[in-house]
Amino acid sequence: MKAVSKIMSPLILIGTLLIVRDTSAQQLSSSLQIGPYDSIRVELTFTESGIPVPTSELEPLYLFAQMTAKWRKYYQAWGRLKNAVYVTYPYAKAAGSVINQINQELVGVTNKRKRKKIIKSHEKELKDKFSSKLRNLSVYQGKVLMKLINRETGNSCYEIIDEYKGDFSAVVYQGVARIFGSSLKQSYDGARDDRSIEILAQQAASYYGY
Repeated sequence: MKAVSKIMSPLILIGTLLIVRDTSAQQLSSSLQIGPYDSIRVELTFTESGIPVPTSELEPLYLFAQMTAKWRKYYQAWGRLKNAVYVTYPYAKAAGSVINQINQELVGVTNKRKRKKIIKSHEKELKDKFSSKLRNLSVYQGKVLMKLINRETGNSCYEIIDEYKGDFSAVVYQGVARIFGSSLKQSYDGARDDRSIEILAQQAASYYGY
C-alpha cells in the first residue's frame, strides 16, 4: 500500500495543479475586458525565401483636388495628340505600305522612263485611297500624319516627293506646308522627341489590329 501511495501522491499533486491553473485562467479571463479588435485576422504573405510576413490591406483613400491650369493644359494637349494619331494612323499605315512597295520595285531601276512608269502605276492608287480623306484633316492632324509616314517608311514626306515627283515639286509642296505652319522635312525620333507619338502609335496599332 505504501508503494501505491508513493505513486498516487505525484498524480494527486499534478491534478491539483491543473485544477488550480484552470481556475486561475477562468478568473483571469473573466476579469479581462476583451475589445472588438482583440482578435483581428492577419493575412500572411510568403517571401521568395519562404518567410511568412504578416500583411493587411488598408481601405482605399480617395483624394480630390482641383486640377491646376498646368495639368489641364497637359491633358488637353495629350487628348488632342491622341485623337490626331488615332485618326491618321490607318492612313499612314496604308500609305507606308504603298510607298514601301514602290521603293522595292524601284530597286535597281535606273532608267528614268521605267521609274516614272512604276511610280505612275501606284500614283492613282494613292490618290484614290487618300485624296478625299486627307482633305478633311486639320493642319495639326496633317503634321502628325507626316510624322507617322516617316515612321512607316523611314523617309520624310519631302524626300518621298523629291524622289517621286522631282525636286521642283518637293520645293513647291514644302512652300505650301510652310504657309500652314508645317514642314515636309519633319523627322521622326520615337525614342526621344516623338516619344508621345510613338506610345500612342503603338496603342493605335493594337486598337486597329495591326
